[in-house]
Amino acid sequence: MNIEFTKMHGLGNDFIVINNMNGRIKLSTEQVVFLCNRFIGVGADGVILVEKSDKAHCFMNYINADGTYAEMCGNGVRCTAKFLRDDFFKDQNDFKIDTRAGIKEVKYYSKDKTFSVNMGKPIFKHSDFPENSLDLEGLSLDFVSVGNPHAVAFVENLNNYNISFIGPRIENDKHFPNKINFHIVQKKSEKEFDVLTWERGCGATLACGTGACAVYAILRKYKNTSTPLIIGLPGGKLFISENEEGVIIMSGPAESVFSAIISL
Repeated sequence: MNIEFTKMHGLGNDFIVINNMNGRIKLSTEQVVFLCNRFIGVGADGVILVEKSDKAHCFMNYINADGTYAEMCGNGVRCTAKFLRDDFFKDQNDFKIDTRAGIKEVKYYSKDKTFSVNMGKPIFKHSDFPENSLDLEGLSLDFVSVGNPHAVAFVENLNNYNISFIGPRIENDKHFPNKINFHIVQKKSEKEFDVLTWERGCGATLACGTGACAVYAILRKYKNTSTPLIIGLPGGKLFISENEEGVIIMSGPAESVFSAIISL
């Protein structure tokens, strides 16, 4: 079959976004892996099928590069909002996007062309990870869920750590029944922190929206850090804050790269 898609990214965290509002497209694991392959396919960190929802503007059916399904993707939900705005709701600035982690409210700001996402409240007690801190691979890990599970470690110097070596070992550790996303964090200033990310089912990525929110949540809970914060990632910066109810707000860009048709 021929599939029309749009290649998109949020700070280099890239996706193959497909209009599946009619529900006719069913991708196998092998097809997703092929599409995301950077040598023989299109190349991406994941596939987003934009599908109908009775509760929101669409359902973001997010699939990791290895063919596994993910509950949420922060950069992906911003790209989904841009896709909706470009292709379906050209004059709209407010969107509701359904995900496996619930409905996310997204606002578009034309002045700086950014998208702001209501990410919900962080959860520190979950069956996906231990309740207390854990030492693994010489690092002290703290845990939080922001729709999906994250492990966060703080270090003095990011250059001393190989995320591609440590990441898969922590992702697949026996303590995490559904695997886990992993982040190494270095303090840059009181308001800014740099982060390296290993995404579950994907690998090292240039950015991770939910990961940036997870780092923010851990900093607020365990380090008593002020708000808002700038989270620096290899692909750029995300701006994370919270409202009066303690709901995390993530702001950042979303970009379209090109559209094309591929035969599967």
